[in-house]
Amino acid sequence: MNKVSIIFPVKNEGVNVKTTLDSLFNKMTKYSFDVIVVNDASTDQCCDFIEDYSKKDQIHLIETNGIGPANARNAGAQIATGDYLIFCDAHLEFEDSWIDRMLEPLVAGKTDAISPAIGSIGNESFIGYGQSLKPNLRIKWNPKPTGLCETAILPGACLAIKKTTFEKVGGFESGFLTWGHEDVELSIKLWLFGYRCHILPTVKILHLFRKIHPYQVKYEDLYYNYLRMAYLHFNAKRILSCKRLILHTRAREIELRVLNDGVLKQRNEYFKRRVKSDDWYFNKFKIDF
Repeated sequence: MNKVSIIFPVKNEGVNVKTTLDSLFNKMTKYSFDVIVVNDASTDQCCDFIEDYSKKDQIHLIETNGIGPANARNAGAQIATGDYLIFCDAHLEFEDSWIDRMLEPLVAGKTDAISPAIGSIGNESFIGYGQSLKPNLRIKWNPKPTGLCETAILPGACLAIKKTTFEKVGGFESGFLTWGHEDVELSIKLWLFGYRCHILPTVKILHLFRKIHPYQVKYEDLYYNYLRMAYLHFNAKRILSCKRLILHTRAREIELRVLNDGVLKQRNEYFKRRVKSDDWYFNKFKIDF
């Protein structure tokens, strides 16, 4: 049977890392898996418990120096030995056999990347089934589908992908800063490069939704990621629309920084590789942008 590597990017998660790993290791699965925890310059000692943790032999702990969640995930993927990668937030609760059931369509070739339904810890009334984009490019959750269903965006809280596919598309965007848009960019890139993203509503994990990040996220970094994504994947008209949505006094400065960081060269490489256009993507998912 194929092996799985489960990757957790971590930054100032407090007790959540332990409770998430406790939930993971207490659930049934037929798969052999290892865990990669990428501690991205946490200041709260949230990963110190791993040294004495009962399952420490199954955990690889990587220490990084504040490279952000996209690159933290990439760092975990680089040392992963699994045939399949599952990227998870470090504040989740799992159910029995979630790995087996979620990977089934992926292993069978029915999809190329997949996420489960995402519920909310402490709010039983909320369940999201993949995501799409509003006309202002903000995230919205999809309603429940009848079965395995295509989704515009794979929620970064939990997604699975074959390692070779992840490597072929270049992983998460390595040019991103801190937090923001990493799951959106990866999902768009997968679709434009000819891959398929699906949601499996019969598997549900619970996610801790927070109003405040446990680390600093600067608005200019968020806008940087936003514009970088636009330049990588969108036509000129959509790039202009993205710039008009930025409400920041340093918007032009942020754009110049994106342009000076080699985004146009990367854009040209992506446009040569992709087999679908951004018009196709926005039309397919009925996103009015």
